[in-house]
Amino acid sequence: MSLRRLPLIALAAAAAATLLAACTQERQNQLKRDIQNWTGTNGVLEVYAGPQLVRRFLRIDKLSTAYGTDDAAPRAYRYGYGVLDANLNGQVDAGEKRVYFEVSDFATYVFFESPS
Repeated sequence: MSLRRLPLIALAAAAAATLLAACTQERQNQLKRDIQNWTGTNGVLEVYAGPQLVRRFLRIDKLSTAYGTDDAAPRAYRYGYGVLDANLNGQVDAGEKRVYFEVSDFATYVFFESPS
């Protein structure tokens, strides 16, 4: 890379940072979700009852916000798909299946489909 291009790259980076800082927090979150949707993720969701780990979902692509059908208002839960780690060993084993799950915004419950 030539030294002539360095000021242009620095200027472009500064402009991008300024534009990002001018966005609202919600817009920044939306941009981050859009990037994650494009690049993908490999998340883990753990559910605790006090200090005890009770459920773990592996290979989660993303958690999505649920929206109402008629009013398009966001609902009080997130949903996604992941592999239910039945034996809680942190890896996908034979027989462990990908399931649908929902997580309450209030973190009082996790709903998931039975893998069997």
